[in-house]
Amino acid sequence: MHNLGRTRSTNQRGHLLHTPDTFVRTVLPGMELATAIVHISPAAGAAFTQYTAELEPGGKLGPTSNQRFLYTLEGTADLATDSTFQTLIPGSFAYLPEDAAHTLTAQQPTRIAIIEKPYEALASVPHPEVLVGHEDKTLSVPLNDDPELQVRSLLPGSPSFDFAVNTMTYQPGAALSMVEVHIMEHGLLMLEGGGIYRLGDSWYPVTAGDFIWMGPFCPQWFGAIGKRPAKYLIYKDWNRHPLA
Repeated sequence: MHNLGRTRSTNQRGHLLHTPDTFVRTVLPGMELATAIVHISPAAGAAFTQYTAELEPGGKLGPTSNQRFLYTLEGTADLATDSTFQTLIPGSFAYLPEDAAHTLTAQQPTRIAIIEKPYEALASVPHPEVLVGHEDKTLSVPLNDDPELQVRSLLPGSPSFDFAVNTMTYQPGAALSMVEVHIMEHGLLMLEGGGIYRLGDSWYPVTAGDFIWMGPFCPQWFGAIGKRPAKYLIYKDWNRHPLA
């Protein structure tokens, strides 16, 4: 049935909610047997690009000269670099520094969340190297001592990295302890469950599959609702002075 122009998606000053009913697929340069759903990019005011790649068996990503972060949502893919060969499964992640030669080839239908960003170097700080891991092998810690809200940091806190990517898991009824307003921007992909997100002066129901962009100083708050935990993957710029 036609939705008669209705959607939860919205693009406001300082935030964006991108819901699956409005996803449009495109092919990025170098992709083979693959398409991309671009959620946010500098064209919309962000300092990074985030998209979901959907690959058929044998599908490949195109190259990039920027940093690239991968988080496997579904399926299996082989990642090859000059220093490693790894098979990515759901929950696997990888960090690839700028200009790192690499190929990613899907073994089966595969979906991958991808973040790309120009690298901001710091004087006398070494650039980061290729990193591959799995979410289950990273430490889960409570946010602000709340055991109902667990955070896993997928990238090291080292100043070599100019952004962070975490997963956050809320038990039903858990919520952020405050409305946050800060310099960092976010890209957030809902992985499981759902809840209510406050963005600016608006309140949005969100569920698995939704994407949210939050610009600097956007008031933000989340509370989980429903009978299952809510979980999301969240990007933030990090370790750099705002005047840089």
